Amino acid sequence: MKFGIPLGALNAHFHMDAADAAERLGYESVWMPEHLVLPVTMKGSPIPGDDHPPVPPTTPVFDAFSYLAHLAARCPNLRLGTHVYNIGLRHPFIAARAVQTLDVLSGGRVEFGIGASWLAEEWDAIGLDFRTRGHRVDEALDVCKRLWTEPEIEHHGDFFDFAAVAFEPKPAQRPWPPILVGGESPAALSRAARTCDGWIGMSHTFETAAPQIAALHLLLAEHDRTEDGFQICLGGPVTSADDVARWEELGVTRLIVGPWSRSPGAVEGMERFAETVGLKPRS
Repeated sequence: MKFGIPLGALNAHFHMDAADAAERLGYESVWMPEHLVLPVTMKGSPIPGDDHPPVPPTTPVFDAFSYLAHLAARCPNLRLGTHVYNIGLRHPFIAARAVQTLDVLSGGRVEFGIGASWLAEEWDAIGLDFRTRGHRVDEALDVCKRLWTEPEIEHHGDFFDFAAVAFEPKPAQRPWPPILVGGESPAALSRAARTCDGWIGMSHTFETAAPQIAALHLLLAEHDRTEDGFQICLGGPVTSADDVARWEELGVTRLIVGPWSRSPGAVEGMERFAETVGLKPRS
């Protein structure tokens, strides 16, 4: 089992302390959320059944790739994840270049978490049609994959249209950094199983995670894909090594955990959790 730390669950003043602790204590990864903007008036939520936005519009927001590039230099062993990047709001040239640059500079440590977005007002603010988000994400992702793998690419699609271009250098990880789809909807699960390398769920219990994971296994089989190497990542309770074993039995490959109740106690909570699950500190 791999363990990641969600920086978005912390007050921004404690991000560096948590990243340093993750590096020292033997955690595998840190994960950075992102938005372009948070409109003053917004509704909805990424959490199924919840209609209230999970963050106020004054929440500090950072460019995920710039932030993770700083952490790449500061913490040389941690993998660096986006949790999740709104790829549909960008031209794929921009997304592909950001991922490629971080992957090259970090020596191949990027985990590219993407989402189709839940915040319609953010799409309105940038002038894009929220109703097209799924199709736009699929097309942008297809273009990114081709940019990362082909010597030249020409594309004429519904949202992006360009003559032949070259894109160098390629990412350090081949064929591309792992692409993980965030979201709980059937569309998100289908996208993960159909075209990507894994799935990032929300916080779950054993009971709520089981049907989502079962659905993923069925979808992988429908698309003639093997489960080998497919990542299943989510948040969930861990109070003992037995809990870790239960998550592994369900098929979870990475738990993204925030073992603290308040940001000032993050490092102490991470230390207790590392001892509970038997992480090996890095020298």
